[in-house]
Amino acid sequence: MQGTVTDAKGPLPGVNVRVKNTSIGTVTDVNGKYALNDIDGGATLVFTFVGYNSQEVPINNREVVDVKLAESQKALNEVVVVGYGTQKRIDLTGSVGSVNEKQLQERPAINLEEELAGKIAGVNVSTNSGAPGGETKIRIRGYTSINTSTDPLYVVDGVVWREGGASINPNDVASIDVLKDASSTAIYGTLGANGVILITTKRGNTKKGGSVNYDAYGSIGLMAKELKVLDAKQFLAVEDQSYANIKKYDPVGWAAGKYAVDDPKVIRTALIGKLFDANLNPLYNTDWQKATTRTAFSQNHNLSFTDGTETLNYGLFLNYGDDEGIILNSYQKRYNARLTMDDQIKPWLKVGATLNYDYRETRTADDGTGGNNIPRMLIEMPSIFPITYPDGSYAKRTDYPNMEGGDNPVAQANEIVSLHYNRVFNGTGYLNINFFPGFDFRTTIGVVTSSNTEPHSQTGLVGGSTANQSYSSASINQYNNTDWQWSNYFTYNKKFNKVHSLNVVLGTERQNFSQLKSYGSTQDLSDNYYGYYNLGSGSIPGIPSSNYDAFQMQSFFGRVNYAYNDKYLLTVTGREDGSSRFGSKSKYGFFPSAAIAWRISQEDFMKDNKTVSDLKLRLSYGLVGNSELGEYQSQANINTNNYPFGGAQSIGTNLTSIGNNDLQWEKTTEYDLGLSFGLFNNRINVDADAYLKRTQKLLLNAPLPETSGFTSVYENIGKIQNKGIELTINSVNIKSENFSWNSSFNISFLSNKILNLGASNDDIFLSPTFLSQFNLMRVGLPAGTFWGYKVLGTWGTAEAAQAATYGLLPGDLKIWDKNGDGKITAADKTVLGKSIPDGYGTFLNTFRYKNFDFAVELQFDYGNQIMNLTRHSGQDRTGQANSYATVLNAWTPTNQNTSIAEDRPAYVRYQTEIYSTKVENGSFIRGKNVTLGYNFANSTVSKLKLSRLRVYLQAQNLFIITKYTGYDPETSTYNGSSNFTQGIQFYDYPKPRTYLLGVNASF
Repeated sequence: MQGTVTDAKGPLPGVNVRVKNTSIGTVTDVNGKYALNDIDGGATLVFTFVGYNSQEVPINNREVVDVKLAESQKALNEVVVVGYGTQKRIDLTGSVGSVNEKQLQERPAINLEEELAGKIAGVNVSTNSGAPGGETKIRIRGYTSINTSTDPLYVVDGVVWREGGASINPNDVASIDVLKDASSTAIYGTLGANGVILITTKRGNTKKGGSVNYDAYGSIGLMAKELKVLDAKQFLAVEDQSYANIKKYDPVGWAAGKYAVDDPKVIRTALIGKLFDANLNPLYNTDWQKATTRTAFSQNHNLSFTDGTETLNYGLFLNYGDDEGIILNSYQKRYNARLTMDDQIKPWLKVGATLNYDYRETRTADDGTGGNNIPRMLIEMPSIFPITYPDGSYAKRTDYPNMEGGDNPVAQANEIVSLHYNRVFNGTGYLNINFFPGFDFRTTIGVVTSSNTEPHSQTGLVGGSTANQSYSSASINQYNNTDWQWSNYFTYNKKFNKVHSLNVVLGTERQNFSQLKSYGSTQDLSDNYYGYYNLGSGSIPGIPSSNYDAFQMQSFFGRVNYAYNDKYLLTVTGREDGSSRFGSKSKYGFFPSAAIAWRISQEDFMKDNKTVSDLKLRLSYGLVGNSELGEYQSQANINTNNYPFGGAQSIGTNLTSIGNNDLQWEKTTEYDLGLSFGLFNNRINVDADAYLKRTQKLLLNAPLPETSGFTSVYENIGKIQNKGIELTINSVNIKSENFSWNSSFNISFLSNKILNLGASNDDIFLSPTFLSQFNLMRVGLPAGTFWGYKVLGTWGTAEAAQAATYGLLPGDLKIWDKNGDGKITAADKTVLGKSIPDGYGTFLNTFRYKNFDFAVELQFDYGNQIMNLTRHSGQDRTGQANSYATVLNAWTPTNQNTSIAEDRPAYVRYQTEIYSTKVENGSFIRGKNVTLGYNFANSTVSKLKLSRLRVYLQAQNLFIITKYTGYDPETSTYNGSSNFTQGIQFYDYPKPRTYLLGVNASF
């Protein structure tokens, strides 16, 4: 038998044709024709093709069976969430990226932000720490501000969510829609400058008998990479060499016997039996990275119950997660419960509500960036120390003379308790009235409250900066947030004369936020038993503090969508926001946008095209704002100070900042040109966007003359630009009855530049300022440019005379004399790199064979540099702490071709600054996710009284290809310092390699 398969445009090649309930099948040729032999005349043929409705056709003893397939309306009518409503994807005029429930389940994570990573072009998700609940940074289309927030806005079920993505259970999410261009985000006005992440959560259903779903996984996490440091013998050899070199770098002091007490042999002799044997060999050789890390066992369980009737649905969603960190005693535990209800009370009236409670308990191990914390001690604790001595006491660095203060990291993991309790409760309710077909009114009110408690304590067994010093302390930091929002809007939908479609949204909104903080501390606890449970047990109480912040917004918004004949699309949006954060002269701002789109594929001249199945061109412009500068910046602020007066402690009040009554919004204008097209009956789908964003009237903390009595004031000055290209390609490479291969590739190119920094365009340096100011903002350069000295190598013995002109010796670092004035000063600093990548993206391939599925996801990032500040103390010095093994390549008379200075004690000569040797290539390719799954057959599932059963194995962070020498190039340890700290690293929490075993079951 034979036949031809067509659609509305003609023959369809590549259609899968199989005999139902058999393995017999074929595919249509380029002319849509197929042929099958020896087929039972009573059999049924099944025709399937991507983007079309499948058909089952009985043969009925025919020799010719022709079939016409219809395009799947599900694909054509895919609905995405936009601000205050939904739209069909084919009707979008703006740039919106989406992730559905199935995609989210493919890579389970305890953190929603991590699940979003790599799934949408233009959305850069950086997982900057391997700690449970570690810092994740999301940037949508670059950086639009310097001093104000660049974080995107979260909106959950229509309500603004200020608690971040970490407070949302990923398994509760039905879909994520990301508004990227200003045309899409303008409906959110001053909140939309950094992009908007719209989250729609799962609801109940009307399935008869209801359903029960159970999704769970267990995992193990392993140290993905261990850094090479000096072992015990290497450490002692380097120390010996450093000591011997003193006579070169301080010959006068050496001759005078100044360093006799620092002779390592003298020191070690005094420690025979404790750290050394009679031959001065080390008794211990501890690998601190192994000693302080573990195989981490984690688990996550999600259980949901959904049911309903034709008019009522409800759901209960429960979650428990226990995420162990690979550093001892670090963890995050999570408990989440959510209850939903939707009721169509009358044909014209629908109401619904959601109650959600999320509780997270986190024990951290990386507080205090760059200080005496565990990540730093993993590297800098010398291997000559044991974890504990035979008497059970912990070893400290100060047990060996000339070492700087510091505890062994195992002691820190055991004796320092740093907890974060986060409790978030939110309730959302809505009422929808349908006055007549196409005209609705909706009111939504949402309240989000959070209680955050951060207790901290450490026993007297750790914390000393000098030998035998005991330091115990306890503190509690607490802050409570209350955020409520009330939205009211009308929606009108109407189609006229079958060719004109109109959608109008008009509404108003009120938001209010408040926060109350308090802090108490004490030192020198009378007994370690009390910890933070009794701050009164300390003999040195700290001064308590508290603070209150609040702001409110009033908004009016509207949007009009018009379509002619489903071919020509127009969107016009406007929002006016009033905020208490700004000066009395500028409380309100108006933010408009407009976008047009042309569905070229609907034109008559395209309808018979066999190659291009869908084609749409988009163009948009929009203006959005940014108000996230904190509270009361437009006003003069006062604070209290303690000072001695009359022999007693007194309290005084002083002015801490001056106000600016003209302070107003940052304003970001954006142009976007987009092209979407499908090829070969949508087997290949491409979305491409080019955009240009300019932010002006930056809210900058501008310097003031010292004669004013203040150092700075917030002003609207400066301009910054982001431009880029985004490309997403989804393809069905192979599609047959038993095997399929799908690919998804996205890449984003980004260029950032500062255009203006005020009237004089003075340089601005942002935090951090470790060693010196290096995080440079300069007109004409990208934001987050690294600024410092270029190292040309080391001075050789043949260059002794030239080195002497700089007051240096052979073996010292050779710094580029940029201006050639014969001395090294700040004028010789230069650009060393930048933190913002030129491009980033992912490549996902999914294979399915019968009931098996296999997916490989690669993540890549290129064109950025890492400021590896760990080289300051891990490589630039010896004799105070342990070092990276790279110091074995330090300068010697026989090893002069190196950029590592000759060994010498830091207390004799210490060359350290922001050098080019601290800047590394941050590009990488990561094996983000590899998954192998099996879906049990319906017959097996039915016998088990289930409706779905899938098991899977998964590996996350399986490998990484990079030139970066640290743990991981996707890193930042200064997240709270400023917006531009990505890629600035000073001892980070290592990322694990994780293996999961999971199950998805439905009843």
